[in-house]
Amino acid sequence: MAPTERRSTGTKKIARALWYVAPGQVELRPQPVAAPVAGEAQVQTLYSGISRGTERLVLAGKVGQSEWQRMRAPLQAGNFPFPVKYGYCAVGTVTAGPESLRGKTVFCLHPHQDWFNVPVDRLTVVPTSVPARRATLAANMETALNGLWDSGAGPGDRIAVVGGGIVGLLIARLAARLPGATVTLVDVDNTRALVADHLGAKFAIPAEAPREADIVFHTSASAAGLNTAIGLAGEEATVVEMSWYGEQATSVELGGPFHSRRLKLLSSQVGKVSASRRIRWDFARRLEAALKLLDDPALDALVTEAIPFADAAKLLPERLGSSASGIAPVIDYR
Repeated sequence: MAPTERRSTGTKKIARALWYVAPGQVELRPQPVAAPVAGEAQVQTLYSGISRGTERLVLAGKVGQSEWQRMRAPLQAGNFPFPVKYGYCAVGTVTAGPESLRGKTVFCLHPHQDWFNVPVDRLTVVPTSVPARRATLAANMETALNGLWDSGAGPGDRIAVVGGGIVGLLIARLAARLPGATVTLVDVDNTRALVADHLGAKFAIPAEAPREADIVFHTSASAAGLNTAIGLAGEEATVVEMSWYGEQATSVELGGPFHSRRLKLLSSQVGKVSASRRIRWDFARRLEAALKLLDDPALDALVTEAIPFADAAKLLPERLGSSASGIAPVIDYR
């Protein structure tokens, strides 16, 4: 039997799921999947996105105990630190369930698994204009959209994005589409310059980044990056901190111009809809908006690396390393 072949026993399938089982160790484990009951759909996964920053911390066992409940993925199994079935960027095809959903490509906040059942209200239909592979960016696009709302950025603003990971690049793309806005991606990795240009943003290394920004987003999850972001902010500007550090302590330079320039340091996190939209928007509406924003072929440049599901347990620890190349790797189940 081929490694990724799905076995069926009566009305049950024996799927496989990816589990983080110890620091640096990943396993594929069998997962029985029964026929869906009323109100459920069964999904055959096509791709799942790897959230490199968060899953790196999960793999290392560095989700702080104080965050074990807050950082649970919506359909996670197991508990932090280990073993845990994690992930929240699955895209697949509905194979059983309500007639209105059968054959549709859907997005679900589900861990890495080749088949799964889920309540239908957990599924969001992917627009036909958005390829399944690109749709794995939906959760990250939600984070970027929420951050943009939190920031109050608008047309004509000078905007800096410190950190060229997936969330930083998506913010840069959204911000670059604001009329008249000037957006600069700031990163220590010069190879991000080509990606920034492709997304409509300028690029600079930290020492050469333009100052006096109206809005600065920080996404690098490093103290050096956060302090760079503070240094780029103009008078009474806003610095939006979007990184999550797990148990890592962070040194922030609040001396120098921080107080005299009356800077605002604002946290942004996807777990709640931005206060500026919350009275009218719920999670479902925000996710639908994120998927519509993925109707943008330029974003295919972010999902160029694919890992075969059969090899994920072996390859994922390396791909989650701090020095690994690529931006937003996906697991390919086809």
